[in-house]
Amino acid sequence: MTGPAYHEPEQAVEPIAVIGIACRLPGAEDVPAFWRNLVDGVESVKFYTREEQEALGVPDYLLDDPTFVRAASVAEDYGALDAAFFGMSPREAELRDPQQRMFLELSNTALEDAGYDPSRYQGEVGVYGTIGSDEYQWMYIRPNRKVFASVGSLAVFTGNHPDYLATLVSYKLDLRGPSVTMHTACSSSLVAIHVACEALRAGECDMALTGGVSLEMPAEWGYQYHQDGIYAADGHCRAFDAGAAGTIWGGGGGVAVLKRLSDAIADGDHIRAVVAGNAINNDGATKVGFSAPSAEGQAAAVSLALGVAQVDPRTVTYVEAHGTGTSLGDPIEVAALSNVFGSGTDEAGWCGIGSVKTNIGHLGPAAGIAGFIKTVLALEHGMIPPTINFEKPNPRIDFGTNPFYVASSLTKWETDGFPAARASAPSASAGPTPTS
Repeated sequence: MTGPAYHEPEQAVEPIAVIGIACRLPGAEDVPAFWRNLVDGVESVKFYTREEQEALGVPDYLLDDPTFVRAASVAEDYGALDAAFFGMSPREAELRDPQQRMFLELSNTALEDAGYDPSRYQGEVGVYGTIGSDEYQWMYIRPNRKVFASVGSLAVFTGNHPDYLATLVSYKLDLRGPSVTMHTACSSSLVAIHVACEALRAGECDMALTGGVSLEMPAEWGYQYHQDGIYAADGHCRAFDAGAAGTIWGGGGGVAVLKRLSDAIADGDHIRAVVAGNAINNDGATKVGFSAPSAEGQAAAVSLALGVAQVDPRTVTYVEAHGTGTSLGDPIEVAALSNVFGSGTDEAGWCGIGSVKTNIGHLGPAAGIAGFIKTVLALEHGMIPPTINFEKPNPRIDFGTNPFYVASSLTKWETDGFPAARASAPSASAGPTPTS
């Protein structure tokens, strides 16, 4: 690789093993269901009748608005919690933000998937998570004066404020490692993965739970479409397609269990994938607006992650992209990736690219963990799931001359003769690089 964004590392960092995963996503109650949906190319967006939206409480002024789209992409049973299992009373569970309930259950499930009982594990377990906004308390708890008065402001605050996401898990599962909740908008859960990897390498913990959840309230309401905004006019996300005109917000979450690779091997863990390198940055003011992406910033993050991992970009054969399906974001992201992956080669179309948002929508702060889990499963099964809703390439993206092609059909993951299949999972400001 060449170019100003690339810096040759002195040595590769310690790899991080992915030894457990859990998710509850639109159309998928667990990891096996999520993989089946990915393989089958299922779009887990629900389209509602006017009567169904009325029954959910959507007011007439929205239903009569021609810009209102009666579609939502939300995990079923998003508020479910086995309260007794976690030592909660029914009232405490009711007061708890559904996002915190989900993250707690996913954390426990991920540890079970990894084969660990936290009460018997001798090492320190850290928690690094992210969460959406605390709309639940303002829409459902605080307006109920009788309930609010009976429990007090402190119980409502600790049960709903985003800052208590990670520490709730540490408390309920008796985990003694660092417990950190972080927020960096749509890149949050990938940043959480980055921080967890660095904490493991620094010896701050011996195992880490990391991921995120996001549920917008009211969870199943449709949304208003605005011209040139982030939302799709018809409820479909068409990443990299000529008809790409926005995305749909999704609700759900996921958690991964990470461990230093050397420890995972020594302990006989089931290693599902390995994070070979990771990096984060910020693009500062080098973009057209605060919420706009920056090709330079994204390219720098991806380049740094590859450099840290000492991975030749030509050996990467699939990229799980941020891929929101917006007219602005997709061309910028692919241009940034092309700047890194195409450096030093004239070859074209050798690396697949895809986006899970076409299946489940954009999970906001939890978007990265959904793409991360998809990539881990793809590596594990040796199959690249299809990116759906793709018919004709976006003319603003130089497919045919850049390194990428849209992985629009289920294919065997071919590694082009390289010793290992690799995948980069960039977002707006984070770029972990999982590898088999």
